[in-house]
Amino acid sequence: MKNILGLAVLGTLITTPALAEQSLSVVYPPANHQTTAEQIFLIGTAAPNAAVTVNNRTIERSPAGHFAPSFPLQVGENVFILRQNNQQLEIKVTRLSTTPEIPSGLNFGKDSLTPAVDIAKLPGELICFGAVAPPNATVAVKLGNQTIPLFPQTQDIQLPPNSAALTAQNQPVSQSASGQYQGCATAETTGDLGQPQFQLSLNGKTISQASPANLSVLSPAQLEVAEVTADAGTARTGPSTDYSRLTPLPKGTRATVTGREGEWVRLDYGAWIKASEVRILPGAVPPRSLIRSIRARQVEGATEVVFPLQVPVPVSVQQGEGTFTLNLYNTTAQTDTIFLNDDPLIDRLDWQQIVPGQVQYTFNLKSPQQWGYDLRYEGTSLILSLRHPPRVSATPNSTQPLAGVKILLDPGHGGEELGSRGPTGYPEKDVNLIVSKLLKKELLARGATVYMTREEDIEVPLGDRVTMINEIEPAIALSIHYNALPDSGDAINTQGIGAFWYNTQSHSLAVSLHNSLVQKLNRPSYGVFWNNLALTRPHTVPSVLLELGFMINPTEFEWVVNPAEQQKLADAIAEGVTQWFASVR
Repeated sequence: MKNILGLAVLGTLITTPALAEQSLSVVYPPANHQTTAEQIFLIGTAAPNAAVTVNNRTIERSPAGHFAPSFPLQVGENVFILRQNNQQLEIKVTRLSTTPEIPSGLNFGKDSLTPAVDIAKLPGELICFGAVAPPNATVAVKLGNQTIPLFPQTQDIQLPPNSAALTAQNQPVSQSASGQYQGCATAETTGDLGQPQFQLSLNGKTISQASPANLSVLSPAQLEVAEVTADAGTARTGPSTDYSRLTPLPKGTRATVTGREGEWVRLDYGAWIKASEVRILPGAVPPRSLIRSIRARQVEGATEVVFPLQVPVPVSVQQGEGTFTLNLYNTTAQTDTIFLNDDPLIDRLDWQQIVPGQVQYTFNLKSPQQWGYDLRYEGTSLILSLRHPPRVSATPNSTQPLAGVKILLDPGHGGEELGSRGPTGYPEKDVNLIVSKLLKKELLARGATVYMTREEDIEVPLGDRVTMINEIEPAIALSIHYNALPDSGDAINTQGIGAFWYNTQSHSLAVSLHNSLVQKLNRPSYGVFWNNLALTRPHTVPSVLLELGFMINPTEFEWVVNPAEQQKLADAIAEGVTQWFASVR
């Protein structure tokens, strides 16, 4: 009886996304896929009433016939043959080696000479060089009148990618550094040092090869001054997009350039920024400012604090539990008077000169929950805007507890941007939109005013979505997504609800929604993550990205596309939002 019932149920679902395609198919990996991962998962589906094998091994499948087994990869080409009855598919995956190729003759490894981009540093700073060469070679670099020996390295510690935190595989790996040579030196003489000349000697023979980089040492008395031209200059901890973001720099910020590396410039307070986001000010002197006479004022929905400065200086912020800290660099305090009336948001403002050239202002807030901030320069005055809590007009026990609350929903992906795909090929973008529309209806029923970044299947650039958040200024922003994994993940054993946040003001909302959904829906927990994502970064409002399940998990996919479960999910999110607002009011 159970088998008959099962077939009947499956028959009624044959046209649903969960069973959209019953012939043997694989939606991931794509044709001729290349990866550096040690394993790969095969995401696909087939008719549920016959076994599927991969390289003659029967694989596990969901009741609807979906599969997601993982297989180890050897370096080079890997071939997987999938069979069901008279159907056969061949999948080829190439695993790329992450170990530098060591040349066998009197040569340097291809593209191994570093630095590989132009570099400018201050006198006395370390300049480090690297190369790949045959073992037992003698390697050195000639730079001006210096000869810098490069020494063979015995061990290389490979850090995992940031994505490894998503798969619980974030352990560093130690491997042999055979063939890798490194060395460092300093230069005191300012000016152009030219291109480093690498020399390799082996078996009585020597070759020389110029680095593609040009090196120079800056004169501390003749440093350039840069001004930020982007609306929000992207400051980072190092000279590439691999480095972490710092507080964005408001347009007009000025700082001395203390180094260059390729397309990046280093600013005097330690951050790096792309050269395309700044302009050099001819003849400008190093920016330094005094500060005095700070004054707060209330505007619609926010408290603004005006910091009068002589020049727009670099800034950074840090949000804490009930505190908001603002750092001004290249600044010296002459602060004797601060005007701050009794304020709906701020309890007290404290300040201190942390070190010469850095002043720190700490706002002690009346509530642990923060609702967003913004920074801008008006002339040389820095304006900090701290948003007030939303005005909830609902009365106690109201049937519309979110009355007066503006909420923005962002259905992820859209148009040509499919997002992740389920075993049948069903795209994430579609379920994102379905659930967002259901959620909008539930939030409206609770009295909220709801905005959406898209209400149809169109592509909306990430920048436009962020702009909508900043312009609409909702109380909160929720980005709706469904999940996948990097190649190294375990697709068949990973499922559950995840929440992602970036600014401290969003942490409480992320944790609350995650816990509420896991409990109300009896779903697995994938976890809560701090993550540098475009839709978690907006600082003008608490912004959270929800990953509501795994498209690539065979059984969870069937839950993801079930209309009845989608409605339960939308209702649970709306109820979780309502409860969170009640808890922070």
